[in-house]
Amino acid sequence: MQGKTVALLESRLGAQLAELITRHGGIPLHAPALAEEVDVDDAFIGGFIAELESRPAKLAIFQTAVGTRALFETTDRLGLTGKFAAALSQMQVLARGPKPGGVLRQRGIRIDLNAADPFTSEEILAALVGMPLAGERVLVQRYGATNEKLDRALEERGAAVLEIPTYRWAMPRDTAPMRRLIEELARGTVDAAVFTNAAQLENLFAVARENGCEQALAADLNRTLVASIGPVCSAALVRHGIGVALEAHPPKLGPLINLLVERLSR
Repeated sequence: MQGKTVALLESRLGAQLAELITRHGGIPLHAPALAEEVDVDDAFIGGFIAELESRPAKLAIFQTAVGTRALFETTDRLGLTGKFAAALSQMQVLARGPKPGGVLRQRGIRIDLNAADPFTSEEILAALVGMPLAGERVLVQRYGATNEKLDRALEERGAAVLEIPTYRWAMPRDTAPMRRLIEELARGTVDAAVFTNAAQLENLFAVARENGCEQALAADLNRTLVASIGPVCSAALVRHGIGVALEAHPPKLGPLINLLVERLSR
């Protein structure tokens, strides 16, 4: 990477990504732009599991490993894991990719359907083609934000959607690294910016808005090599008028970093 500066907005795996960039000769600028906060209501979880006996669901959709794990940890704490697993055995279970699927398998939950790569809402809906959903209840494990596109599509097919909150995306408590990134982008010292979640972009623009430099941020990013983890993240960038130079296929960190290294090493 020949000493090029790479902005990393990833929080949970930010340190590992920074180490990879350094190993390839780059200079990481780590600006965590997203916080994952537990958003599990014990009373809600206990209530909906109890209700499954009288109001069974036809389908359960698990979207993320973090959320699936948090949900089962809550049922463990409430002593309801056995009851929840029994209810799931009477439903169709869909995993949005290998990560939530891995958690489900660890818990002994049968997986009936898998969303295909790149694991977006389109692939979830494609996996459900031909399944009658009119008048049926569908459980959707919520990730950091409501998947409005998925919920709307399911409701248009006549399903009654029950979202199960597990965690939510929030603004990091310390926004100083994000402000520094905005300043460095304005100075033109950043060679590439790596986005691994659409919410990172929204939070970065929220900080810029507070400082009256939202339009300048978009312009500065367009003078920078922008790398995206996948189509959902890329769509958010495009909505903000930002060109995406690199998009990982499949949407994973390994392919994303490989693309970045290849481009910056030219």
